[in-house]
Amino acid sequence: MYSYADKHVVVTGCASGIGRATAALLRDCGAHVHGFDIQSGGSGMTHFTELDLAIPGAIDAAVAQLSGRVDALFNCAGLPPTRPALNVLKVNFLGTRYFAERVLDRMGKGGAVVSTSSNGGMGWHKHLPELLELMQTDFAGGQAWLEQRISGISNAYSYAKEAIIVWTMQQSAALIQRGIRINCTSPGAVQTPMLDEIETRVPRAAVDAVAQPIGRRSSPEEQAAALAMLNSDAASYINGVDLAVDGGFAAMMRLKS
Repeated sequence: MYSYADKHVVVTGCASGIGRATAALLRDCGAHVHGFDIQSGGSGMTHFTELDLAIPGAIDAAVAQLSGRVDALFNCAGLPPTRPALNVLKVNFLGTRYFAERVLDRMGKGGAVVSTSSNGGMGWHKHLPELLELMQTDFAGGQAWLEQRISGISNAYSYAKEAIIVWTMQQSAALIQRGIRINCTSPGAVQTPMLDEIETRVPRAAVDAVAQPIGRRSSPEEQAAALAMLNSDAASYINGVDLAVDGGFAAMMRLKS
């Protein structure tokens, strides 16, 4: 349905889960894949760089290793909710945004960005005023802002995913003036190493509840297909969208609310 022949794409979180599946799919679609992850892994990539998204200096150094244009960015990296709250917020939002901003400097008309959020971020509208305030900060300012409010954030993972959604919508109007689209997806329960870690703290029944009404967990490849579609030329009129890729869970919850 879509081709990435000779396109240069960047994938964060390429070593496992959704990022690994996305990198593999893009490679099969003809892309030159530049992968970034805190751990080594994956194969068949044009270039791999180890990267900790919690460190702005490391992001600067990693992006400096890219040469030439970037046609598409896939933000797939993230920490699970089992990790320290501030680390989750730094990696899943602040670092993801900072990395994207640096890569966007190498992107021209026709470029596209997609980020992996979560259906855990579907409550973003409840926190919109404060999230818009967070959007006005840079990495250091955002970290200070979050540190001041961390005690009042009940779920850092969900809050970071809410921030990704709001940032996507906010940036869509500005970036499209440069000919660049930006979207995000909100997966439900996806069978990845991250979910395995989550299930060490969360009962399986709670995870399975999020896999309704479809009644099963997604594969990483199913998520990768949606990401690849959104950043492809086939989606040239899709911009500022948060696409639920959750088997109908978000639709079910909206009808109940």
